[in-house]
Amino acid sequence: MADDFKPGLEGVVAVETEIAEPDREGGALRYRGIDIEELVGRYPYENVWGLLVDDDLDSKMPDPEPVELALLTGNAPADLQAETARLAGEWKLGKLNEISDEQAREDLGRLSSQMMGIVARSAAVADGREPASDEVVERGETAAEKFLLRWRGEADPRHVKAIDTYWICTAEHGLNASTFTARVTASTGADCGASLSSAVGALSGPLHGGAPAYVKPMLEEVQAMGDPERWVRETLAAGKKIMGFGHRIYRAEDPRSRILKRTAKELGSPQVEVAEELETVALKALQERHPERVLATNVEYYSAIVLDVAEIPPPLAPAMFACSRVAGWSAHILEQKRTGKLFRPNARYVGPATRSLQSVS
Repeated sequence: MADDFKPGLEGVVAVETEIAEPDREGGALRYRGIDIEELVGRYPYENVWGLLVDDDLDSKMPDPEPVELALLTGNAPADLQAETARLAGEWKLGKLNEISDEQAREDLGRLSSQMMGIVARSAAVADGREPASDEVVERGETAAEKFLLRWRGEADPRHVKAIDTYWICTAEHGLNASTFTARVTASTGADCGASLSSAVGALSGPLHGGAPAYVKPMLEEVQAMGDPERWVRETLAAGKKIMGFGHRIYRAEDPRSRILKRTAKELGSPQVEVAEELETVALKALQERHPERVLATNVEYYSAIVLDVAEIPPPLAPAMFACSRVAGWSAHILEQKRTGKLFRPNARYVGPATRSLQSVS
């Protein structure tokens, strides 16, 4: 039937999951039933990893083990994808359909903690510095602190809070493109490294993981013009998109945006004022243009401001997103392993009818 085709699988239920519940109408996000509002500031990211993967807040992502990495390029998403796959080979990780759930969980823990270190080292290379030694990193108490120590050799408490909050808010969000990619790869029985590295590849695209990189330059444009209303009017008239508004899931406020906005204020972000001014004007203009649908502020908008507090350069935003999402990806890879079901959707052929080779030669 013609009406069973859904471009991009829009609205198609592909899996049943116990991991996260984005509340479409209520503007809430719950990890295994727990609202993220209750987690931020009470548990560090590594314990939220334990909640998502093990359903246990007393469990946590392990500390990274010492490794020798290959030559990093300073392009963090590319380095992360390549090194995650390479480590799976170096560590001789077993195929998911041949190992136990316990072994898979151990493999995911080793890789998750290492992936954060890869991004930190790549960021140091991009800055023209040597990453800090293991001895320096071991001084850190949380994953966010260790990340900053590896990257910069120091960890400002404000920066630690900014990164930890961002990572928790974006650790998991259902069957998005990268998570679906991880599950598809895992469904083939591939090892955990292949599943995670394929997710990084999906996340590196600007339509999924790159949006926060565009928000900061946008705010700088608005600030330079000094007239948010005019900027919004001219941007929409030119057919351009205002980054950070609208979400395919939420019909109410994105709860992650609410938490990140509060965090940006608590940390004294210099961009909060212009961000709020633009937000007010943009929401009004978008609602007037599209009264038929809710276009609220999404996670990318205030993510960019919180990451800016931690002095994260915009090009690094996709890799920071990948660091946060290792928890959700790991949980979904384990959940997919337990289903034992290979993804194999159908395709409808719409090409030329049967024809002879002579007709095209």
